[in-house]
Amino acid sequence: MTDEEIKSLLNSVKTIAVVGWSPKPDRASHSVAAFLKRRGYRVIPVNPGFAGDQALGEVVHATLSSIGTPVDMVDIFRRSSEVGPVVDEALRLPGLKGIWMQLGVVNEVAADKARAAGVQVVMDRCPAIEIPRLGI
Repeated sequence: MTDEEIKSLLNSVKTIAVVGWSPKPDRASHSVAAFLKRRGYRVIPVNPGFAGDQALGEVVHATLSSIGTPVDMVDIFRRSSEVGPVVDEALRLPGLKGIWMQLGVVNEVAADKARAAGVQVVMDRCPAIEIPRLGI
């Protein structure tokens, strides 16, 4: 995606589900989720090991499908090889605008499937880097 496309996506989303969120402050998934929350996004943590806990003012969910409210973008903190099922589940969410795969996460098959469904895809980037860089 171009910088303008990324900027447009980040400006259009309000609710972001963070798959692979960790309660450990030293983990990237924790700090990026907190950054997004501070920037005004509604951030919904997804981690089956902590389902039912509270984080970032939200209940931690076990799966994307258990969220029950619209999600605009899914930010994935999983190994590249584990992205496929996450994207499959995300594509069942109504109104999904974007799939974001974090630094080091690339899965072309999953990305192509999301794009074919009309969902924008960002791979191997971090919104906590892109937002300041793009002046959002």
